[in-house]
Amino acid sequence: MRANYLMVLVALFLSSCAGLNRMYPISTQNISTEVQLNRKNYKVIERVSGEATATYIFGIGGLKNKHLVEQAKDVMLYKAKLEGGARAVINMSTEVHDGLWTPFYFKRTVRVSGYLIEFTE
Repeated sequence: MRANYLMVLVALFLSSCAGLNRMYPISTQNISTEVQLNRKNYKVIERVSGEATATYIFGIGGLKNKHLVEQAKDVMLYKAKLEGGARAVINMSTEVHDGLWTPFYFKRTVRVSGYLIEFTE
């Protein structure tokens, strides 16, 4: 009988809880770009995103949120291939997902995404 209680207790501690998602739909960039909507001086190329993940054991390890966001943003900007053209990433948003959570272990994933535009004039 005690073995059953012990197994239930161990299962509760080792099982993962549902992931926690947060989204911050605010600009995470300091670049100022003027898009004049009445002139249609740009076109939307595609949606781009970057992702960074950190693992924590007993709450130790991985990167701080700020560094995860920076790393995800770097990946996104690399994928956007901004060099050599009049391009910018606009409407950037940051999503944070905490998954695989137990009292001993959890994993945090940060995704930064936005729209790649190209100026035509």
